[in-house]
Amino acid sequence: MSRQLFVTTALPYANGTFHIGHIMEYIQADIWVRFQRMQGHEVNFVGADDAHGAPIMIAAEKAGKTPQQFVADIAAGRKQYLEGFHISHDHWYSTDSPENTELAQAIYLDLKKAGLIETRTIEQFYDPDKGMFLPDRFIKGECPKCGAKDQYGDNCESCGAVYSPTELKNPFSALSGATPELRQSEHFFFKLSDPRAVDFLKQWTAIESPRGVPHVQPEVLNKIREWFQPAADGSSGDQPQLGDWDISRDAPYFGIEIPDAPGKYFYVWLDAPVGYLASLKNLLTLQGKDYNSYFANPNLEQYHFIGKDIITFHTLFWPAMLHFSGRKTPDAIFVHGFLTVNNGEKMSKSRGTGLDPLKYLSLKMNPEWLRYYLAAKLNGRNEDIDFNADDFMARVNSDLIGKFVNIASRSAGFLSKRFEGKLGTLDAQGTALLAELQQAGDGIAQLYETRDYARTVREIMALADKVNVYVDQHKPWELAKQEGQEQRLHEVCTLCIEAFRVLTIYLKPILPKLAAEVANLLIVPAENFADARKALGAGHQMDEFKHLMQRVDVKQLDALFAPPADAAPAKEPEKKAAKKSQALAAPVDPNAPGGEALAPTITIDDFAKVDLRIAKILECKAVEGSTKLLQLTLDAGEKDEAGQPKTRNVFSGIASMYQPEQLVGKLTVLVANLAPRKMKFGLSEGMVLAASHADEKAQPGIYVLEPFPGAQPGMRIH
Repeated sequence: MSRQLFVTTALPYANGTFHIGHIMEYIQADIWVRFQRMQGHEVNFVGADDAHGAPIMIAAEKAGKTPQQFVADIAAGRKQYLEGFHISHDHWYSTDSPENTELAQAIYLDLKKAGLIETRTIEQFYDPDKGMFLPDRFIKGECPKCGAKDQYGDNCESCGAVYSPTELKNPFSALSGATPELRQSEHFFFKLSDPRAVDFLKQWTAIESPRGVPHVQPEVLNKIREWFQPAADGSSGDQPQLGDWDISRDAPYFGIEIPDAPGKYFYVWLDAPVGYLASLKNLLTLQGKDYNSYFANPNLEQYHFIGKDIITFHTLFWPAMLHFSGRKTPDAIFVHGFLTVNNGEKMSKSRGTGLDPLKYLSLKMNPEWLRYYLAAKLNGRNEDIDFNADDFMARVNSDLIGKFVNIASRSAGFLSKRFEGKLGTLDAQGTALLAELQQAGDGIAQLYETRDYARTVREIMALADKVNVYVDQHKPWELAKQEGQEQRLHEVCTLCIEAFRVLTIYLKPILPKLAAEVANLLIVPAENFADARKALGAGHQMDEFKHLMQRVDVKQLDALFAPPADAAPAKEPEKKAAKKSQALAAPVDPNAPGGEALAPTITIDDFAKVDLRIAKILECKAVEGSTKLLQLTLDAGEKDEAGQPKTRNVFSGIASMYQPEQLVGKLTVLVANLAPRKMKFGLSEGMVLAASHADEKAQPGIYVLEPFPGAQPGMRIH
């Protein structure tokens, strides 16, 4: 049965360009939307710029522009990002629109009619230097909950607490630095503390939509429960910790005026989510469809993809606004975590840890590399993910190209040269293998549905592994040299192409451009998910094979993370530190053990500062671009904040002595409290102990320390 879905991504604030966090969210949503379309469902996928608020007004003033021109200039730059990463929004709009004004005012009037709007005289911070009431985000101070400094006036980025600006300690104006004054003003409030709202929110957040999808993920629900507290009057029941929501702001303000309240405007967060509806309404108008009829469909499904920093607005305010104004509430809010870079480092352009989306594209890096890599990390939970440069290159080169694309590369040429580009029949083994791939489609579809892309990718690559085992067993490159093996060669290469097509269909939501190129190669129309169950069949004509995807070059990654030319130099560059270390090294002493004299005596307290731990080598691989280094993935018995096993990445200069497969599964000794070191190939999180002679020429070799059996990862060496 065909479904009708309305899908949105969070509205970016129109005061700057997209960052990599935006792109991650859009890719996550885009994959899901493309999958739904491949299932034959009707999807309206919209986005918009969040264009209102005092920050826009202030930024426009500084730029010498009207607010409308300022946001229009920002909007003009969106296309290169969206198209560059194959994001398939049906429509991109703005909250500064007639539709948004109409809808926001209508929702407000309906909430007022329901008795959930009231006015109060409040004390509000006023900047005497700027002559204006200060927006929450332009008041800073110490968090009243945890004491963190330099926090905004509406919520703490350190502990997540939400509060009113007047609760801040030691407040100051972010515009002028002046100490703000408290002045009285009449404001409008949405009564979230009303028992009706409390009951609705507790029920809505804790149940599933009619399709069996939880309105919020379990971990998000746990966070929401923290925002309910016992009623202040001691009565039974909970109330939102946020209290009633101040939805008005005083002129001057760039936004939507509140009906019958001159000089009063909707707080930007009231009209921003309404922008989802406004963008949809504008799209439907362009399509000649009626907005009210669209929402009258009882089977319509509504989904929002957002980041975890805006949970409050989307899981409390937004559903309550919709419900009590008589409108459809979302079927689910899909929340994702943050994106960090290279083992959890915060984004910083000056330190070379930023990931600029346009820089990525300008370096001719394939956008589908990033789509694939992020998909391999994302799941349906609210979890942070990390972009690691070395992991990125390995996953793209080894998995995407080495396992998947090479299936076609290793077979298509033989079909063109020896069989006029036509497929043949399959033997019993090939038929069984193809059937296994086809039967996996339902499970893969379910993983897409639940947004568990990481497992989706693992399942598809596991299927690709099986195809590669088949190829390695039958070795078409050797069959091509043997007389009388024409039919066998034809069968093997046919299986490769049939299997490659099925895997391509499964990866199409993630790799839409590559899938289109494969469709051209195989001379087939655009295919849906169900088409994976069909085979092309003997005699099917394919086009001449052309190279489908390049590998990642380490030089591209170096350039991507290179600090700007005007960045401040490091206090002691790595090369200088290495030379200094070499200059201080002791000369070779042939009479000393190991060729060098013992180091100066230390105390037990000195030794205790070095934390030596048993570590197990889980993975080991060569480092592309280096003849000395091996990259080790170590289990040192550590766990992350969620209690899940945590590994370490360590680069070790032992490649001259060991093949990677020799070390996998071995125990060794790790210097666990050594400061992480940023290297050309990535971050090294410790040091593996190894022994060598001081005279490397006379007695070459380096030997990794290996504990006796019985030692366990995490044990400390005393």
